[in-house]
Amino acid sequence: MSQIEHFTHFTVERDRTRPTHPRTARSAPKTPGFTGSVHSVMERMRTVREEWPESDGVAVFNRVYLTVTEEVSRQIDAGRFPDPAAAAALDVLFAERYLAAVDATAAGRRPAACWRPLFQYRRHPGVRPLQFALAGINAHIGHDLALAVVDTCQALACAPAEVEADFDRVGETLVALEERIREDLMPGPDLLEIADPLTHLIGTWSLERAREAAWAAARVLWGLRELPDLAREFTQRMDAGVGLVGRCLLTPLR
Repeated sequence: MSQIEHFTHFTVERDRTRPTHPRTARSAPKTPGFTGSVHSVMERMRTVREEWPESDGVAVFNRVYLTVTEEVSRQIDAGRFPDPAAAAALDVLFAERYLAAVDATAAGRRPAACWRPLFQYRRHPGVRPLQFALAGINAHIGHDLALAVVDTCQALACAPAEVEADFDRVGETLVALEERIREDLMPGPDLLEIADPLTHLIGTWSLERAREAAWAAARVLWGLRELPDLAREFTQRMDAGVGLVGRCLLTPLR
């Protein structure tokens, strides 16, 4: 779609506040829990893009997310990640959590709580495209990203510190796109009557803060891996909290 096609042209400069952890390059993981590829998840997203109308709220997020995934794939192929195999594992396991929500809804099952508001309001005429995009990003970053980091560490038999540099690089890509997403999906001059409340609504949420929280949550979950009951409760509460934020982001403006 034309309003997001140019998202992929950017450069990012960001001071790092956390130490990096050098490691040797590794081959793609060979574990049963990791069988996909970046190209396979992109094809899944392209398939669902063709199945939904452009005005569908989940389709709005899907287009944005596909663009991000395509850019990450290009960066992996260009060798811009410290550990390309780890970056690919994180990218795939991250995307598969969104696609699991798509599959659950298509099968008549309830997706994770963080995704329910977006799927429930996907056709609401009073919700703007920018709200749909940010609600999807909120669910994916606020809940799925922490779990994807843990999934990646389990697949690669490593600790979170060893994938931190790749996590940061993926995060830089997302942060660099956020402002363009906000600008391109903001209502035009013909809809100025809702632009002001929309500006206030989306100003309450920050991708950078969500990403920082995701990293902290991933470290907590990794520390709780020998305490499954606590890890499960932490994940459930994180899921519910992110879902509540998503519901607020989808407040109808007309």
